Amino acid sequence: MNRIDRVTAILIQLQSKRVVKAQEIADRFNISLRTVYRDVKALDEAGVPVIGEAGVGYSIMEGYRLPPVMFTREEATAFLTAEKLVEKLTDVSTRKNYSTAMLKVKAVLRLTEKDYLEAMEQHIEVIENQYVPKRSNDTIHLQQVLQSIASKKVLQLDYFANHNQQQSNRDVEPVGIYYLGENWYMVAYCRLRKDYRTFKFGSISRLTVMDVHFDKQHPSLKSFLNKVSKEKNLQTVVLLIDKNVLPYFGDQKYYNGFVSQREADANTIEMTFLTGSLIGFARWFLLFGDHAIIKSPQALMDEVKVALASISKKVNTAN
Repeated sequence: MNRIDRVTAILIQLQSKRVVKAQEIADRFNISLRTVYRDVKALDEAGVPVIGEAGVGYSIMEGYRLPPVMFTREEATAFLTAEKLVEKLTDVSTRKNYSTAMLKVKAVLRLTEKDYLEAMEQHIEVIENQYVPKRSNDTIHLQQVLQSIASKKVLQLDYFANHNQQQSNRDVEPVGIYYLGENWYMVAYCRLRKDYRTFKFGSISRLTVMDVHFDKQHPSLKSFLNKVSKEKNLQTVVLLIDKNVLPYFGDQKYYNGFVSQREADANTIEMTFLTGSLIGFARWFLLFGDHAIIKSPQALMDEVKVALASISKKVNTAN
């Protein structure tokens, strides 16, 4: 990227947030802090009202706006790809808002880019997993939850808990939402349990934004998820697997904590997983165990032996 393009991109970045730290700019463009200072000075000399405060960062004077932005072809294609994901993975309100935003993006494109997007649209699709029960995202109310977070309003839920098969009514203070394994989840402080809980959107039968504000300062969603991950006491599993069975794993490897893989030799792949349940992992391992070797841990080998002994006993009893 040449300097003119970089300085323009820095200006756009400065307009995207109230305050931008010099290190953020340096990290984004892989440049030194000295270069950041020179580029920001160039903006200032060009008449852009940049305000810099030592130890805080840079901001642009309120009211200053860059003229309409022209998106590159690659950026516009990224928006189009995201639109396909939004159509399949979110709710009606989010789809509607994103569709409106896309119209604004397309409105500032050059004619050649508009034609390009129209041609590309038929070449991008998001296919639902045929082995996962089809579900409707139309009632998950993502926007309601996000608006509740922004306004710090309490949500009232009718929630069905799968672990005890009980329906309950909860007043919660939402922290954030995340998508995992074909489902949306909400992390919230439950006033009934007086602790943080994770709620699966598919188990919420009714959601109401109450006219009740909460003042509690909750931790960020990222810090909460990191804390939960550590508390799960995940264990590392390393397997040696025949290459010829890998195509049959599909998405199952991700559901079982897949982390990475490398070639061990011409016919074998070493795969690493993180799992919170060795018993559950052992059951999955039995599906392809005749084409794999457990490298570690020993506890997984023991679980597989217990399962095999139980199966053998039942088979022998049946005979």
